[in-house]
Amino acid sequence: MSHDHDDRPQLTAAQAAAVLNPPAGRNGGDLVVETLQGLGATTVFGLPGQHALGMFDALRRSSLRYVGLRVENNAGFAADAYGRITGEVAPLLLSTGPGALTSLAALQEAAAASAPVLAISSQIPTAGLGGGRHGYLHELRDQQASVRDIVKSVHTVRSASQIPSAIAAAWESALTAPHGPVWVEIPQDVLLAETTLPVVSAMDATPRELYPRPELTIAAAHLLSNAERPVIIAGGGVVRSDASGKLRALAEKIDAPVVTTFGGKGAFPWEHPLSLRSWLEDRHTTDFLEDADVLLVVGSGLGELSSNYHTFRPRGRVIQIEADAGKLESNHPALGIHSDAREALADLLEAVERREDPAAAERVRTVLEKVRVRIEAQELTLEQQVLAAVREALPDAAPSFWDMTILAYWAWSAFDARRPNTMHSAQGAGGLGYGFPAAIGAAAADPTKPVLAVSGDGGAMYSIAELATARQYDLPLTWLIVDDGGYGILREYMTGAFGETTGTELARPDFVALAESFGVPAVRTTPGSLAADLSKALATPGPSVVVLPALLRMFEPTHL
Repeated sequence: MSHDHDDRPQLTAAQAAAVLNPPAGRNGGDLVVETLQGLGATTVFGLPGQHALGMFDALRRSSLRYVGLRVENNAGFAADAYGRITGEVAPLLLSTGPGALTSLAALQEAAAASAPVLAISSQIPTAGLGGGRHGYLHELRDQQASVRDIVKSVHTVRSASQIPSAIAAAWESALTAPHGPVWVEIPQDVLLAETTLPVVSAMDATPRELYPRPELTIAAAHLLSNAERPVIIAGGGVVRSDASGKLRALAEKIDAPVVTTFGGKGAFPWEHPLSLRSWLEDRHTTDFLEDADVLLVVGSGLGELSSNYHTFRPRGRVIQIEADAGKLESNHPALGIHSDAREALADLLEAVERREDPAAAERVRTVLEKVRVRIEAQELTLEQQVLAAVREALPDAAPSFWDMTILAYWAWSAFDARRPNTMHSAQGAGGLGYGFPAAIGAAAADPTKPVLAVSGDGGAMYSIAELATARQYDLPLTWLIVDDGGYGILREYMTGAFGETTGTELARPDFVALAESFGVPAVRTTPGSLAADLSKALATPGPSVVVLPALLRMFEPTHL
């Protein structure tokens, strides 16, 4: 069997000499960072540990920028946000055992939100692998087993020459729709062993595009073209695939109202005549969606939060466009189209026939008015005032990251994100502590814009150590901490379910004094002065903290 060698790279004499005589003093860790550079990485997140020191020593010899956080879970949240904001792979360097395990909650959020995080973990020395219980520091019987249920793919390295291919395969997996976290692990001795392999050059790990099947596009276009009451639900897949322009064009071509999921915030203009906004936890919206004779769901699995806690029962035909094949028809029978949202919307836009429905905008106004009347009847003026102040202070292009806190729950439904890919929260996996470390990742991705993090006092305590990180790297981010003396949403849930609370009330520090002890300027504000104080903080270079003592309440649910 012969091979055609005409396409072999043609090296100059100097390049050939460099390949044949690589610099001395390199180890397996150098192969890791060289591969990341060859794939196009510029920034890595992480935390050093004994078994991972080969990687971290190699960083010193690379051009990669390292952003080190104080807790592995927070480093994972920072990488998650970097991946969401840039759409690029975010490398996360971890140590073994406790270091690896501490990152798992962040990787679960990355998986739920389809963020392309490349976790590269060290392992105990090769001699200890295989579950032999040798008693190595950080030893797990099967470290991969701990992550396999969370990440998209696991890639194992057992020799230096496997490093570039394993990382490239993981990189491609992370970026293949749907995006997601991936795992590579490399034993300590492989990272530390000297190597004479050539320096890794540029590598190609371009993911394959995920196109819709043409017969499904034709069927979906026929349903939409002939629908009487079509409605569109736009999820996070629209944002991730940069398809908001296609979404708007399609909605306008067929006069279809659009509601965005909490993960799809910003995918459709808030003030558009066809915009139902994001009031998914509202029975008026649920009723409207159930009344659609054709419902187009793009980039959403219609999970718990997107279906008003599974009370949504569509009566019409459902068309579901989803890059994650496992989510197709996972909750409702549908014409399932396995595709990237952008590609599917582009094909649908060409295939549908224009339909005009002058009454569509009026029906949208009617629903929004019913929602407004329902909320206003609950006398929640403080909550609406605080949310309006945040919106007033936050520049349109500035990204915001919201922890699991009452103000964030309000924001999911009631906050105008204004731009796609600017509002992010931990609503995928629902873990505490996301907001501030995620904002660190976003600020590292684009230090030209201010970044806002929003936490409650309970969630803030998960990531208070990262004030040191924000100060160390002088990142342009402002942390709004709403201090109500406990886990506010759990306080409401327990009071509603049991009439009293257990474990929700918290002693907490003086957040202003604590921030200042890190060298981070801080201010205590009031609902009335929040907009001004937040605007000033966001306009000031470097990190800052704004503390709002306030007891906020949630609007009444409609799914119970």
